[in-house]
Amino acid sequence: MKLLADTGISPRTVNWLRSQGYDAIHLVEENLERLADEEIIVKARQEERIILTLDLDFGYLLAVSGTSFPSIIILRVKNAKVHIINDRLEDVLARCAEDLQEGAIVSVSSESLRVRKLPVSDR
Repeated sequence: MKLLADTGISPRTVNWLRSQGYDAIHLVEENLERLADEEIIVKARQEERIILTLDLDFGYLLAVSGTSFPSIIILRVKNAKVHIINDRLEDVLARCAEDLQEGAIVSVSSESLRVRKLPVSDR
C-alpha cells in the first residue's frame, strides 16, 4: 500500500509506516508542504497513493469530484500524539485495506471509524 502524508502528519508516523512495510512519503520530504489540496489529490492519484491527513477539506473535495481515487484517511483524534496516531493507523490499515484499495474516504476518530465508498453518490 502506498501512502502520502499531508503536512499535519508527523514525519515520525511516516517513518513508522515504512518500518511496517508501507511505501510512505511525506509532502515535507519532497518540499511540497505548500501544495494546494487539489494538487495533493492530483499527486496522490498520479502516484496511486492514499492520502493521510488531519484536514477535513480533502473529504469534501473527493466527495464532490465524483472520482473513486485516491482514497483518503482523515484522522480526527482528540490526542494527536504520534503513538496514538500510529495505533489508530495500524487498526485502520488492517481493517480497511480492501476499501482503501477500491476507493474510500475513511474518517477516523479516537473511538470509531467510518468508511464511505468512492465515488460518493447523493442517493
